Amino acid sequence: MSITKSTSRSGVRSGGQLVVDALQVHGVEFIFGVPGESYLPVLDALHDSPIRFIINRQEGGSAFMAEAYGKLTGKPGICFVTRGPGATNAAIGVHTAQQDSTPMILFIGQVGNDFVEREAFQEIDYRRMYGTMAKWVAQIDRADRIPEYIAHAFQVATSGRPGPVVLALPEDCLSAQASVADTRAYTAIQAAPSIAQTALIRNYLAEAKRPVVILGGGGWNQAACSHIAQFIEANHLPTGCAFRFQDLLANTHPNYIGDIGIGINPKLAQRIKDADLILAIGPRLGEMTTSGYSLLETPVPKQKLIHIHSDALELGRVYQGELMINSGMPQIAEVLSQMEPVNSDAWHHTVSDAKSELLAWQTEPAIFAQEQAPLNLWQLVRHLQQACPADTIITNGAGNYATWAHRYFQYGGFRTQLAPTSGAMGYSMPSAIAAKIVQPERTVVVFAGDGEYLMNGQELATAVQYQAGVIILVFNNGMYGTIRMHQEKTFPGRVSGTQLHNPDFAALARAYGASGEVVEKTDDFAPALSRALAHTREQNLPALIELRYDGNLITPGASLHNLRQQALANKLPIGCQ
Repeated sequence: MSITKSTSRSGVRSGGQLVVDALQVHGVEFIFGVPGESYLPVLDALHDSPIRFIINRQEGGSAFMAEAYGKLTGKPGICFVTRGPGATNAAIGVHTAQQDSTPMILFIGQVGNDFVEREAFQEIDYRRMYGTMAKWVAQIDRADRIPEYIAHAFQVATSGRPGPVVLALPEDCLSAQASVADTRAYTAIQAAPSIAQTALIRNYLAEAKRPVVILGGGGWNQAACSHIAQFIEANHLPTGCAFRFQDLLANTHPNYIGDIGIGINPKLAQRIKDADLILAIGPRLGEMTTSGYSLLETPVPKQKLIHIHSDALELGRVYQGELMINSGMPQIAEVLSQMEPVNSDAWHHTVSDAKSELLAWQTEPAIFAQEQAPLNLWQLVRHLQQACPADTIITNGAGNYATWAHRYFQYGGFRTQLAPTSGAMGYSMPSAIAAKIVQPERTVVVFAGDGEYLMNGQELATAVQYQAGVIILVFNNGMYGTIRMHQEKTFPGRVSGTQLHNPDFAALARAYGASGEVVEKTDDFAPALSRALAHTREQNLPALIELRYDGNLITPGASLHNLRQQALANKLPIGCQ
């Protein structure tokens, strides 16, 4: 869609019109939000704008959609919510954008300046509320400064480490009139490695015997992923992807050796511990990626560490690397792709060895045969892989059910995975809808737990309204499974607060106007998926498949029964694994 700037005929514009015109200047195509009387002038200006306002059913869903848009496109996802309750509901999306390094701008309607600091209806000081959660929080009190503030918001959200920005819009500012020029469109600014730093990377690599590359973080694009793949191939480097950034390298690539996050392949974890050089390109090296800061020792790892990140303040924050480089991902990837390859004879064989370990890790788990389970989730994922195009987008929120995607689905490359590193529940459904609206030609599949789905399952109405034909797989085991797993490890047999009484998810989907089916046996999944794919393609409407399975099968490698027996046998609580 081509967005062109429009201004009022008189040259004098309301604050609401200035906001919408500024968004058009910066190329905004979609806004996600829930309407509120606190920003009525903006809604009125959108009436004649080419920008599409995607109306949601709850502000948490709106914020997740905006965050997913930012992940998918690299451009700031735009979210509009009303003051007070709307702003607090949207906070979960802002927190996710912060931890996932996603460009996003949240606009919040605010009480008028004549009512401020009186605890007026739904009044909150957003600078205090969002102060540690966003890159910049501000309130625009004068209409003639709206273009300036919004231009700065786009600059901040996209430059350096991408992240969220919050702007509050007082009602009187939106209704005020002003004559002010528009700004230019924003230009994201990133650092780049120096010639000397690039030479040091090559020197350290040439001296290595057991190098491992870890890709992750925000700020990537298709070109950057292509360039980094060229570098990896030229130097025969074994490469893993950080927690929920598995799509930075196609999982079928010969050099891809697995995901480095929750439930990591133990052999991959040991390979990282035994490495003599870690080249971390983009990840923060946070708790999830480092298995609780155990793969690398703090503050100085025993492995030589080259840490490259888009935020200079992140470098040295936890780990003091041998070489720390502040650079954007496209900048470092292009430079590395042009670097003269080193002699890789010392580690060339490790790529195929690590790949074999990954393939062994992805074989069918024995638990299904042991437990005689009627629904084999491993076979379901394999069939999904075969039935869907390589560029299929898989979304998920938090929960043990996501392991089936993370461990067994082979992501096809850049932006085939949308998942929150923040560990937020309720993300799977909104992110999928945003992806399908923005890129309707692609197949989008939701992995949702029964508890996770109902946190934003009402957005199914949004999917039907905008004909976003997503396929939804609801993993129904009647519990908050991750918490139940930890209960059995720590307090065996003492189940508390984790049981769920669920609706008929398939019938509920049909009530919304989607298709809905229940699958309880492995052989029934393939025809159900075939019908769901046909429905989404022919009707442009969502299709839900409810997977009812034994909650005892909590992970690919463990049952709740076995975890309980192990904890009781030890007579002491055992730690997380």
